[in-house]
Amino acid sequence: MTRRVLPILLLVLATAAAAQDNGPLHAGPMLGPVTHRDAVVWVQTDAAAEVQIRYYVESTAEGLTPRAAPMTTPPVPTGAKTDHIALFRLAGLEPGWTYGYQVLVDGEEVILPYPTRFTTQALWQWRTDPPAFTLAFGSCYYANDPDYDRPGRPYGGSPAIFGAIADLDPDLMLWLGDNVYLREVDWWSPAGIAYRYRHARAEPALQRLLATAPHYATWDDHDYGPNNSDRSYVLKGVTLEAFQRYWPNPTAGLPGVPGVFTHFQFADAEFFLLDDRFHRTPDETPPEDPRTILGPEQLQWLLDALTFSEAPIKFVALGGQVLNPVPVFETYINVAPAERAYLLAEIERRGIEGVVFLSGDRHHSELMRLERDGAYPLYEFTSSPLTAGAVETPRDAENPIRVPGTLVAGMRSFGTITVEGPRRERTLTLRAHAPDGAVLWAHRIEANALRAPGAE
Repeated sequence: MTRRVLPILLLVLATAAAAQDNGPLHAGPMLGPVTHRDAVVWVQTDAAAEVQIRYYVESTAEGLTPRAAPMTTPPVPTGAKTDHIALFRLAGLEPGWTYGYQVLVDGEEVILPYPTRFTTQALWQWRTDPPAFTLAFGSCYYANDPDYDRPGRPYGGSPAIFGAIADLDPDLMLWLGDNVYLREVDWWSPAGIAYRYRHARAEPALQRLLATAPHYATWDDHDYGPNNSDRSYVLKGVTLEAFQRYWPNPTAGLPGVPGVFTHFQFADAEFFLLDDRFHRTPDETPPEDPRTILGPEQLQWLLDALTFSEAPIKFVALGGQVLNPVPVFETYINVAPAERAYLLAEIERRGIEGVVFLSGDRHHSELMRLERDGAYPLYEFTSSPLTAGAVETPRDAENPIRVPGTLVAGMRSFGTITVEGPRRERTLTLRAHAPDGAVLWAHRIEANALRAPGAE
């Protein structure tokens, strides 16, 4: 077989697998959070059914393969009230073990064209160096739907980008907002909102990625409500329920403080996912009035959680850009400059180390570095879009804190960050990827450079 024929054959096989009928499944299975002792699996059926998950040990932390009998969850019924979604928490797992899993619908196994497995988080604390891991992330997923899209050229690009992400076999996938694009036909109808979420999740090219990496998400305006929407959106409770049905994050908000913000740990890093919509004041609020993106309760929670955290790397993720100093569109400095200034000042005053921001929204990608007198530099990696339209020339093309060579404009992309190395010498390798997975740029950061100067 010639070298030219082999890639063509692989492409044909991959396309056929993506298009394969998954029988009674509408979407999924999708892995949700995976911890040391449990894992979440999300499934959506086409019609009312009883769903179960069968799971079994493939290998232990020591590399052994025990001959243990498979375990099967009790059946969970799906129906219209829950959008035919079933959620499972697989408990009683062991740290660092790899498990295979299968979906049973009405007692019959659903045969999928790709392997389905997960590995629980390793118990490395007090034992070894933390494990290396790779985070994949992106924002702005627009699934074309000609009956409801604007006339003319389709706004959404090829969903094959999801196969490219899956090919890299990331340890987790983080969705940075605009994960669904609600349309004019959807905004004012609970049925329309449910339809849009269901339609986007069913994309065949997305299914392998959903099944093979744990997924975590926050939102931005398009999966929350209309363009640039804020706390005044009257159906925000409906979209909050839809988000929680489709993204089984560890938590959502706090008692008495609704929203999608949450927090989780992976290896020696911690992730703080923020909600930049539910409590947001309108972008056109008069400058003399109080303006907020996070709201006082969420902002206080974030600062307290960052202060408490001992993680050497703290990823803070939200839909819009934080560090960008150019007041364009919905950059933090353009919408709520006083709140942004307070957040950055408190990070410095409290001596919070290891902060790296992740964001989406802008329809271009870039890495920013904000220098601070007497403190370590703050970085922000913006990755956008996955399939939505890409901006050829950003309005802030001369962003003064952009790391040279990291602007990706006029094309769709996704990001990865690999964290590796000994516990006290961790490194972060940040990469922007083209839709086929090719590396567009890479930038290396020493974790020790994210600490106060002179800190030991």
